Amino acid sequence: MKGSNDQLSRIDKNILSIMQNDGRITYAELARQVGLTTTPCIERVRRLERDGYIKHYSTVLNPEQLDAGLIVFVQIRLDRTSKDTFAQFKSAVLELPEVQECYLVSGNFDYLIKARLPDMSAYRVFLEESLLSVPAVQESTSVMVMEAVKETLTIPIR
Repeated sequence: MKGSNDQLSRIDKNILSIMQNDGRITYAELARQVGLTTTPCIERVRRLERDGYIKHYSTVLNPEQLDAGLIVFVQIRLDRTSKDTFAQFKSAVLELPEVQECYLVSGNFDYLIKARLPDMSAYRVFLEESLLSVPAVQESTSVMVMEAVKETLTIPIR
C-alpha cells in the first residue's frame, strides 16, 4: 500500500518524526510534544499503524556488544540459465541471519547484500559455506566497511 504524504496532517508528520527517533515515547509525552491530549494522539497513532505508515516497532541493538562489528557489502551476480534463479536466490538469502539487507539492483550485478559478522574469519566461512553455496551464484565481490560514518533508518518527513 503506497501512502501519500499529502494525506498526512502537520500533526501526523510530527508524530511520525518523533516516534521514529523514540519508539518508546509514552503516549502522554508524545501528545504533549505534538499539542494534543492523549486520547486523540493514541487514535492518530493507531490510524497511522492501520494505514501502513508505521510498519512495526523494533529495538536498535549495538552490534559491537553482540560480536557483529564487521559490516560487509557483497555484490552478487547470478547465473541466468534457469528462470527460477532469482526465486531460488531470494529464498536462500532470507534464511541467512547474517544478512541484514538484500536488494535486487540494476547494473553490473544482480543483488547487493549488507551482512554483519564478528570478523574476517567468520566472513570467509559465511561467504564460502553460505553465500557461494546458493545455487546460481556465479560471482561475488565484497567490500569491507572500515568505518560506519552514518547508519540510520530515519526517513525524512516533509
